[in-house]
Amino acid sequence: MKTPDSRNLYQQPPFPETQQAPPGTEKEMIPKVDHGESTYQGTDRLKDRHALITGADSGIGRAVALAFAREGADVAISYLSEHQDAKKTESLVTEAGRKAALLPGDISDRSTSERIAREAIDAFGSIDILVNNAAFQRTYDNFEDISDDDFEETYRVNVFAMFRLCKALLPQMQPGGTIINTGSIQSFDPTPTLIAYASTKAAIVSFTRSLASLAIKLGVRVNAVAPGPVWTPLIPSTLPMERVKEFGKQSVFGRPAQPAELAPIYVFLASHQSSYITGEVYGATGGQMPI
Repeated sequence: MKTPDSRNLYQQPPFPETQQAPPGTEKEMIPKVDHGESTYQGTDRLKDRHALITGADSGIGRAVALAFAREGADVAISYLSEHQDAKKTESLVTEAGRKAALLPGDISDRSTSERIAREAIDAFGSIDILVNNAAFQRTYDNFEDISDDDFEETYRVNVFAMFRLCKALLPQMQPGGTIINTGSIQSFDPTPTLIAYASTKAAIVSFTRSLASLAIKLGVRVNAVAPGPVWTPLIPSTLPMERVKEFGKQSVFGRPAQPAELAPIYVFLASHQSSYITGEVYGATGGQMPI
């Protein structure tokens, strides 16, 4: 069988100049998002493990939930309020023969993030894999346009929720447990109009590397994935239409990634195949820069 040309696996820009209200939904995405529904095949690499994934209703989170389930894991699906999208993720998990738990709520709120951690443990008895993936992003043409509230909200969702979930779940993890945080190319090559978001992603990388040295004393590995442009509802709901139209064109592939192309990295980092890897940041930037 001939190996496909990666440049042509998915549609290249220009895309329709569409916009959505934040946080965006899967059903309005044009072109549609590929989470690996028809392609991902598991090999029991996560058999009988229990995962909590934030932002699992759509995009990268849904693709990771699908892949984890097909690898044999039960999945707790943390999401804000996108109930229809979350129900679809739930169906993908249960169709793979695994248990799913829907955990709605705003993890930027301390009590909510702590509740979600408790409910995830209650659902499965324990959590072996934590994926901190949920993110808040806004675009600002001028630095002075960034309000204190928006800047704080970006940190509450992207950084403080990660901190609180790690703090709540790490103590109950057994040796072999894993934490995977979602960074970004913005961690290393920030876009000026995304200064709030980019700075949180830089913080995530530093947090990951610091926590890794502490968590390994418990036998728990901590790593991060740093994607480049990825086609998810976050894009048309937070970027100007002209940027949506050309999104991903700057990559060497001439297109953005689809979430299905990133999920295998999370599977690898969650599995025993990465047993000697901790404190690392895995780039998937479309060739834009080394991580």
